[in-house]
Amino acid sequence: MKIRFVLPRFARKRPVPLLFAILASHFAAVAVALNVGGDQRLGGNPTASTQGKQAFISRCSTCHGIDGRGGEHAPDIATSAVVQQLSDADLDAIVRNGVPSRGMPSFQALGLAEIKTMVAYLRVLQGRNGAVKVNGNTSRGRELFFGPAHCSDCHMIRGEGGFLGPDLSDYSRSHSPENIRQAIVNPNRDLSPKADTVTAFTRDGSKLAGVARNEDNFSLQLQTPDGSFHLLMKSDLAALSHDHHSLMPSDYASRLSARDLDDVVSFLASVCTGSRGGAITDWKAARGVN
Repeated sequence: MKIRFVLPRFARKRPVPLLFAILASHFAAVAVALNVGGDQRLGGNPTASTQGKQAFISRCSTCHGIDGRGGEHAPDIATSAVVQQLSDADLDAIVRNGVPSRGMPSFQALGLAEIKTMVAYLRVLQGRNGAVKVNGNTSRGRELFFGPAHCSDCHMIRGEGGFLGPDLSDYSRSHSPENIRQAIVNPNRDLSPKADTVTAFTRDGSKLAGVARNEDNFSLQLQTPDGSFHLLMKSDLAALSHDHHSLMPSDYASRLSARDLDDVVSFLASVCTGSRGGAITDWKAARGVN
């Protein structure tokens, strides 16, 4: 694979030794950033070795990004649910054969052993840090999710539940049990802008609050907690506000006991066992992968 470096205009007039110093400084900073928390991210997985990390950095990060979440030339392969569900054998084949129709070159010359270390490190970026024991009753956690805790009022699991919040069927694939717990007790931490609470005030005095499903300069499609969709023209609104906080209750730490939280987390960590064979087949077919 050929990599072409395009230097900034100011750098093209600098003496060659100084250019190498600039580049060396840049890549050293990148290496330091990657090593921060590196041991924790490896999660004790012996296959996700330093060799695999360095191979990913040198071969994959130029297009897919240092964290695997996509770049200017290639898609997100870290958080994409479809890519996460591809088997290791599928990923080995993609790296080995490339995807010519999408501009991805073949890395067959690397050899199977190095390819496997790259795939292992990709799994680390996807959040698979090995098996983690969760102290909780899965069955009771399911009862709480679909019952007293009211999680299913907004969230769906395997086609059952509400539509307002994200589908949690595959949430544990890329989130550790501790991540899941923190998302429950502190829903406003690391909140995506897409999950902001949007409040619309109409000229007739009505007030609607929910999540914006679509928004442009002229209209807003708002989904309210009861699941209803409202198409609003901005010219008909008296005011519109975007508040950076989640509609999800922020008091679950007090509403649920420590045992309840353990049980719900255990349930959510256990449900990511299904397969989307059709979606995977479609993804592979669209990219010319056998």
